[in-house]
Amino acid sequence: MRHGVRLAVDPGDARIGVARSDPSGTLATPLETVRRGPGDLDRIARLVLEHEAREVIVGYPASLSGTEGPAARKARSFATALARVLAPVPVRLVDERLTTVTAQQQLQGGASLGRRGASGGRARRAVIDQAAATVLLQSALDTERQTGQAAGNLVGVGDE
Repeated sequence: MRHGVRLAVDPGDARIGVARSDPSGTLATPLETVRRGPGDLDRIARLVLEHEAREVIVGYPASLSGTEGPAARKARSFATALARVLAPVPVRLVDERLTTVTAQQQLQGGASLGRRGASGGRARRAVIDQAAATVLLQSALDTERQTGQAAGNLVGVGDE
């Protein structure tokens, strides 16, 4: 198992869930939700520096059929742009199918995530985004521990 903090990002249309691992690469924890739009890549770059991350995992919503749909193309484009900003820190695309569903299931039955209403809904979605990134990262860490290989595919700065 490689030593060092990893960050995972789960990019959506409105928000980006971010999680981090401990330095041993054993445990993933929620970190932050970044608003999607101008400055989002810069914020992630600051988080990479702040946490001295050795790599960044980007969730890739692969289709069950193996074809690359619109959401997967968006994730690949985001990962490529992020790789350009973060170079030489590696960025990897990792299959994220069902991470949001898993995160929602894990959060159900737990404590209430804020009051009902618009702001409570926004807070809940932000928590779900972070939880999805955490599930993604934990899956990648577990895969690496089991196989001895980093999960997913390396993104080159010239990909797309």
